[in-house]
Amino acid sequence: MDYEQLTAPCGLDCFNCIGYLAKESDEIRKMVSERTGIPFERAFCKGCRDEGGICPFLNMNEACNVYRCIHKKALSFCYECDDFPCDYLHPYADRSTDLPHNFKVFNLGLMKKMGVKRWAEDKAKSVRDTYFNGKWRI
Repeated sequence: MDYEQLTAPCGLDCFNCIGYLAKESDEIRKMVSERTGIPFERAFCKGCRDEGGICPFLNMNEACNVYRCIHKKALSFCYECDDFPCDYLHPYADRSTDLPHNFKVFNLGLMKKMGVKRWAEDKAKSVRDTYFNGKWRI
C-alpha cells in the first residue's frame, strides 16, 4: 500500500477512513450512503490526494486550504513546513465526534518522528480508534 499517497497532507489516514473503505465494500458503502444521504454510487472516497483535496462527504466544491497550501509550497505533508502547525490545522468542535480532523496535528507529529510508513503500519489505526472510542486518562 502506498501510505504517502493514501495519507492526506494534513495527517488524516485515508486508508483507515470509512469513506475510503467504502470504495471496496458495498456493505460499508450502503452504510455511508444511508448516514450521509449521498447516493450509493457516489458514497465513497478515493483518498484526499486522488480526490484533489476535495472530500466528497463534506460537500466541498473546491480543495481545502491545507491541500492548496501544500501544493503551492511543493510539500508532501504539513509537518515539512516552516509554519507548522498553522491555523489551517486548527481543531474545531463541530462534527468532532463524526470526523477525525482534530487529530491531524498529533498524526503529523508522529509521522515526523516515526516516518510515514512506520506510523501508518504501527500507529495510525490506534490513534483513530482512541479518538473515537478511547477514554481520557488522567
